[in-house]
Amino acid sequence: MSLFENDEFRWRETYFVMMKASSRPAADSVQATLKKLNRRYELGTPRTNEIGLLESMTLFSPDDNAAMDITYIEGDEVTEQIAEMIDDMKRSASNDEERQLVRQLPKCDARLDVYHFEKLSFIGGDEEEEEELLDPGSLLIVLEQMAELCQGIAVDPQSGSVVT
Repeated sequence: MSLFENDEFRWRETYFVMMKASSRPAADSVQATLKKLNRRYELGTPRTNEIGLLESMTLFSPDDNAAMDITYIEGDEVTEQIAEMIDDMKRSASNDEERQLVRQLPKCDARLDVYHFEKLSFIGGDEEEEEELLDPGSLLIVLEQMAELCQGIAVDPQSGSVVT
């Protein structure tokens, strides 16, 4: 079940891991990688294709009041979006490492969408107080590890920047 359908969580942001479709990870590799990151992560049962490659899965990080839906996408939707992203990302690249990653984007034809959710801990109160509960630490760690696993590039599409 997607966290978009769960009233206990509120969507906050979406990040991408841009990659080649040939680097699509097996679901068991994703689970093993995520479990090694933090034993407290709770992993949902992944959806896979017929040969065990990841379609989607959910990760809960109770210590961070966060959760993530990770979904695999490939094809025209990805390649068309890359052309739009490259100009923004070239402008925001602040060092040689980031510029090198941006130059690799045209080779990408797939991505992992990482939807970041905040667990709503209480009813009422003001929104400012609620926002302080969400720790982005798990999101950044998951992005880094998924990029490494897929030989991909973690991207913040809202800011048009590489996440390093």
